[in-house]
Amino acid sequence: MDALAQSGLISPDTLPLLLLTAGLLLSMAEALAPGANFIVVGIALIGAGLGGLVLASLGVAGAFLTLFMALLTLVFGAAAFYGYHEFDLYGGKGQQQTSDSDALKGKTGTVTERVTPTGGEVKLAGGGFNPHYSARSMEGAIEEGEEVMVVDPGGGNVVTVESMGYVEDDIDRELAADRARKAAASEAGEGTSVDADDEDASTDAVDESDPETELERE
Repeated sequence: MDALAQSGLISPDTLPLLLLTAGLLLSMAEALAPGANFIVVGIALIGAGLGGLVLASLGVAGAFLTLFMALLTLVFGAAAFYGYHEFDLYGGKGQQQTSDSDALKGKTGTVTERVTPTGGEVKLAGGGFNPHYSARSMEGAIEEGEEVMVVDPGGGNVVTVESMGYVEDDIDRELAADRARKAAASEAGEGTSVDADDEDASTDAVDESDPETELERE
């Protein structure tokens, strides 16, 4: 490394060309093995390299050039990651995926392609680097844009989802039934208490009438 630095191959002036070359090599590797394993870093290095060449032509050199290229690497890397994540540049939306079933169950998301019992596509919140999953419904169709919840992860390959409106209706019904049970139990408890009070009152009345009965007999 010291020999390379002394020879001038690695220096702030040659760094833009090195970054550009590395970025191109990574992009070529991505073309041979698709999957966005190298493309994000490749774009970041290409952007930083091109930016470094422009800055060098404007007279920026030395440590300032290195600092600017480091910042450009972060900016272009973040932009590349966002572009792949949001716009699905590789067309991998809805592809079958394998993920932790326990992690997927109960997750919510949005329908991006009409979901039926035979197929569809959803975008899950917190669904990882590629949040788009192939999906199917339990019954009926769920239209694009509706909120859904994963009820069966299906091993992470094709998830089974249910409309949040249907899930919320089920929850509301359960809550209403629970309130009705509690109200019935409360009324039953109050009725038992009233009966007990009536029995106590009757007993007291009998006890008070006993002396009068004895006096009449005398």
